[in-house]
Amino acid sequence: MIHLKSISVREWNEKDSENFPFTLEIVKSLKGIEFNSPITFFVGENGSGKSTVMESIACAIGSITVGSESVKTDKTLAGVRKLSQYFRLSWTKRTHKGFFLRAEDFFGYAKAMRQTQEELSHDLDAVDDEYKGRSKFAADLARLPYRNELHAIKRRYGEGIDQRSHGESFMTLFQSRFVPGGLYLLDEPEAALSPTRQLAFLSVLKQMLEQESQFIIATHSPIILAFPEADIVSFENGEMKRVQYEDLEHVKLTKDFLNSPNSFLRHL
Repeated sequence: MIHLKSISVREWNEKDSENFPFTLEIVKSLKGIEFNSPITFFVGENGSGKSTVMESIACAIGSITVGSESVKTDKTLAGVRKLSQYFRLSWTKRTHKGFFLRAEDFFGYAKAMRQTQEELSHDLDAVDDEYKGRSKFAADLARLPYRNELHAIKRRYGEGIDQRSHGESFMTLFQSRFVPGGLYLLDEPEAALSPTRQLAFLSVLKQMLEQESQFIIATHSPIILAFPEADIVSFENGEMKRVQYEDLEHVKLTKDFLNSPNSFLRHL
């Protein structure tokens, strides 16, 4: 399902053009983006602007974030929020499901989840102290909301999202937070995933596409980029262009290296 069909970009105020991210070459050339597949990959070298465009789309949509900050208040997104004001979104079917995730936001999310669990456990202990000597019914009633919240966290994430390896926690997050019919913006999800878990991630993507979800993913991973029938948009020389998987520099370089690592390593 393609929820977000396209984005057109209005001409911006001359004053804004003096500031980041309007000074980036990729932004200067950005006239619009069409989404022709339920899964679109943004690929390019570091600094090519793919994350900036991704963040601007998230702000224009008003995406829910997995991190602790909203796209409306996160200070690191101040510049792209300004750019997003010039975006005009065209929908096939507007959805409010889904989320925006940057790899670095996950650490803050796991920490916040742990803190919430600790606070709820502390509140339960406080209820036990407060209700000593009172009826069991009254004490159980007071404990109920805290127990329900702790149970809900455990049901969704297991024993604790921060008690597993980074890759395990990432996969747990994806599997627990993905819902049918959502629009998901993911910036470099492979950062925490081993090659095996990247393959497992592709399986999750396939399941969600079958349930009318749409994905826009910025990635460097040749494994993730190989997802069948995905639309690949390359950020090169200040422009966005569609490319085939086999033509990607990431893919060519990885193949060449794996076929003959010594031909690369001998130059170290």
